[in-house]
Amino acid sequence: MRKRLGRRQFLAECGRAALGCSILPLAACARQAPRSVPTPAADRSAQLLDDLEQLIPQLMAAAHVPGLTIAIVQHGQLFWRRAFGVKSGTTREPVDNDTVFEAASTSKPLFAYAVMKLCERGVMDLDVPLTRYTSERVVPNDPRLDLITARRVLSHTTGLPNWRSADDPMVIKFTPGTQWYYSGEGYSYLQSVVTQLVGGRPTDACGNFEQDVRVCAMQPSMDDYMRANLLMPFGMTHSGYMWNNWIAQHMAPGHDEHGNPTGLDRRPDGQTLSRYGMAGGLCTTATDYAKFLMEVLNPKPADQFRLTAASLHEMLRPQIRRNAESSWALGWEIDHTPDGDFIRHGGGNPGYSCFVAGSVERKAGYVIMTNGENSGYTGVIAPLISGDTLSAFLGGRLRRASE
Repeated sequence: MRKRLGRRQFLAECGRAALGCSILPLAACARQAPRSVPTPAADRSAQLLDDLEQLIPQLMAAAHVPGLTIAIVQHGQLFWRRAFGVKSGTTREPVDNDTVFEAASTSKPLFAYAVMKLCERGVMDLDVPLTRYTSERVVPNDPRLDLITARRVLSHTTGLPNWRSADDPMVIKFTPGTQWYYSGEGYSYLQSVVTQLVGGRPTDACGNFEQDVRVCAMQPSMDDYMRANLLMPFGMTHSGYMWNNWIAQHMAPGHDEHGNPTGLDRRPDGQTLSRYGMAGGLCTTATDYAKFLMEVLNPKPADQFRLTAASLHEMLRPQIRRNAESSWALGWEIDHTPDGDFIRHGGGNPGYSCFVAGSVERKAGYVIMTNGENSGYTGVIAPLISGDTLSAFLGGRLRRASE
C-alpha cells in the first residue's frame, strides 16, 4: 500500500506594490476598473506578459523545475495561459496547456464548493455535527468529536492534526471552533461522511495507512460524484481524481529538488482516493482549474450545480481570524491587505507545487502548477507571486504565504 499523498507548506514573500488591477485586451479596455486601482494600458499589458515569458524560464532553470503552466483570469474570463518546460527531465516531452499536474491541497476549495452545494440541497447542514451522519468515531472516547461540523472542517477549526503520525497522533487538540489549525485529517473525515451521504458504500478493497488507520474504496466513489456534479458541469473535462486514459497520457511526472523524476507511481487506487482525494488528490490542468476559479470570481446563475449568491458569499466570508493579516473562509484562505481582500490556496505533493489566488472584487486571479520539488519555497512560485507582474494582474500584493 502506498502511503499518503505528501504535502508541504511553502513560504512565499509577496512584496512590492501592485501596478494595477486588471490587464485587459484592447477590446475590453473601456470597462471601468475598481475605484483607485489604475488599469494599465494595452501596451503595458503586453510588456507585463513579455516579462513573465522571460522570467519564468529563468526561475525554472535556477530551481531545477522541469515544467510549469500558468493561467491568468481578468474580469472573470480566461485572459492568458502559457506552458513552459518539459513534462519529464528524461523524455524531454514539452509541457503544453493540456498537461496534467497534481493539484495537491488546492483540491480543497473544490470539495468545499461541493459541500456547500450539498448544504443548499438539504443533504447536510454546515452546522450539524458530523457524528449525526455517521456512526464512525474517528476520535474514540472524546465527546468533543460531537462539536465537529462541516463548517469547522472547511475552516480548519476542528482541532484535528494535519495528518496523523507517531509525533502528531489523532487527537482533538482544542475545543472545535475556538482556534485555527490546518488539518488534512478533518477533510478526510468530512470526505468519508459526504461519500456515505451521496450513496457511496465500502467495497472489499481496503488498506492500512498512517498509524494503521484502515480505509476502503467506495462505490460509487467521490471521483464519480465530483466528475458528475462539479468537474463536468464546469467544463473541467481534463480533470479527475482517479486516472483515466486521457489523464495518464497527459500527466507530468513529479521531480525532486535536483530536477530528477521521483520515480513514484502516483496513480491512485480506490483506497488512496478514499483517504486523501478531497484533501489533495485532484489531477488537473491550469486551464481547467481556472474554469473553477472563474465560477467563484464571476459566477454564472445558480443551477443544480452552481451555488446561489448567498451560499457563495457564505463560502468566501471570513470564518476565523488567523492573525492580523489573514482569515480562513470555507475552503479558502483570505489575505487582508491595503489593496483589498484576496482568496488564495497553495499546495504541495512530492514532486509538485501549485498556487492559486483571486480577487472577488476585481474578478481577477491566476493559477500556477509545476512538477518540481523546488517550486514553492523560494524557487519559482514565490518570486512570481511576490513580483510586480502578477501583482498587477491580481490588483494587489499578497502577504507571506503559509500554505
